[in-house]
Amino acid sequence: MTQWLALLIAMVAVCAVVIVVVVLRQRRIGEDDDPNETPDVIEYMVMMIGVIYAIVLGLAIAGVWEGQGGAQTAVQAEAQALHEVKERVQVYPPAVRDKVRADVDAYAAFVADKEWPYMREHGDVSPHGTQLLDKVRTDVTQFAPTTDLEAQAYQPVVDEVAAADAARTTRAQSAGATMPPVVWFGLVTGALVTVGLIFTLQIRRSARELLLAGLFSALIAFLLFLIWDLDAPFGSGLAVSADVFRQLG
Repeated sequence: MTQWLALLIAMVAVCAVVIVVVVLRQRRIGEDDDPNETPDVIEYMVMMIGVIYAIVLGLAIAGVWEGQGGAQTAVQAEAQALHEVKERVQVYPPAVRDKVRADVDAYAAFVADKEWPYMREHGDVSPHGTQLLDKVRTDVTQFAPTTDLEAQAYQPVVDEVAAADAARTTRAQSAGATMPPVVWFGLVTGALVTVGLIFTLQIRRSARELLLAGLFSALIAFLLFLIWDLDAPFGSGLAVSADVFRQLG
């Protein structure tokens, strides 16, 4: 089952629960009940709690979206640095050049095919990936330039390897979830409270009121799912892609 199918089922289930509860609740109300009897203070409280929760949801979405963007930037910076390494070693002797490029390709292939699932499962980068990048660093730093052209290219190549390592560290920091459990507790509790406040109002079983109640609860379920999905930049939903590493080959 894909995440989007699970989201659709969850949204439909939330709508169904809210509509069923509203219908069952209205069946227990007597004929002499006046829908205009809802106290003004309850309507005011519902409005204020809804506004406050909307602000909290907006801040949460902005935070995870920023984290997603930071992870994407780190991935692109790492891939670009590795590309520069492969291009700048063009002036090196063929044996050294081919070895550096082969080790860069091996690292990029491992990151794209093996490390992405590892990050999704463990929330961190793989130790083997670190070893492969260290091998690239060793290839570059142990080379002794013998010509002026090689000497001019040496330091920029070393700097690009260092840039790739720094971007890898940033990627490792973005691999895990960024939202602490206490924030999730507040988001879920706020959602339950906000949806629950619907039942404090005098909602009748009209199609319009039931539709609005269902759509409101489904919207909150969708926003919570969106926050959860974006909170894992290297997950399986709206995740950062590893295609930039596959294009290095």
